Amino acid sequence: MRRVVFNQKGGVGKSTIACNLAAIGAARGRRTLVIDLDPQANASRYLLGNVLEQQKKTLAHFFDDILAHKLFPEKPDTYIVTTRFPNLSVMPSDPRLEDLQVKLESRYKMYKLREALDTFKEFDEIFIDTPPALNFFTRSALIAADTCLIPFDCDDFSRRALYTLMDSVREIQADHNRALRIEGIVVNHYQARANLPVRLVEELRSEGLPILDAFLSASIKIRESHAQALPMVYLDVRHKLTREFEALYKLLSP
Repeated sequence: MRRVVFNQKGGVGKSTIACNLAAIGAARGRRTLVIDLDPQANASRYLLGNVLEQQKKTLAHFFDDILAHKLFPEKPDTYIVTTRFPNLSVMPSDPRLEDLQVKLESRYKMYKLREALDTFKEFDEIFIDTPPALNFFTRSALIAADTCLIPFDCDDFSRRALYTLMDSVREIQADHNRALRIEGIVVNHYQARANLPVRLVEELRSEGLPILDAFLSASIKIRESHAQALPMVYLDVRHKLTREFEALYKLLSP
């Protein structure tokens, strides 16, 4: 299963959701890979901590090889870093991705990520984190993925962005990846006692948008999780937010 976490709006929790779902899958014995296509490298830092600065294997090297017309190696570990968490690996981001984007796009390399992932047979699940823009990297991820998860931060700006986002995904479906399926919208930073989030979710459901039933609460604990580079299942397995991530993972599991 290859799942992309995508939203053109920043700050909605893409990296947090991708990494925590991946960590839960890995903790359950699933061989799991996170691909961090965002040059900000939040997912990479979340899973690797300060070790990220020492990495010589990054997505920049992967795309360098694509531009050099090199064939993919028999083993994908050429570009993959094993984390300290069992069964969990990452293809780390790199600031150089921004510089490579123009070259990759001009040479129409959007299908190369999918071709590479077709050779990554040793993973049960792959989560792809994306930058907050519809650019070469997000298009490559949507072309490579089986399903798409859309994080929704409970505010009106996020709601307005949803409609454009859904159109963008449908365009990729029509033109590049007919098998791509929108798995659902993940409600993040939800506050059940606040009027605005409750109203927004009800309105989106009434419009027929695919709101998933597992909501993620707003919690200061997630900031501790980021600071310690420990996904919630490793930081505090009994915390409410951990249980919510587990409920979401279960909902998405085949």
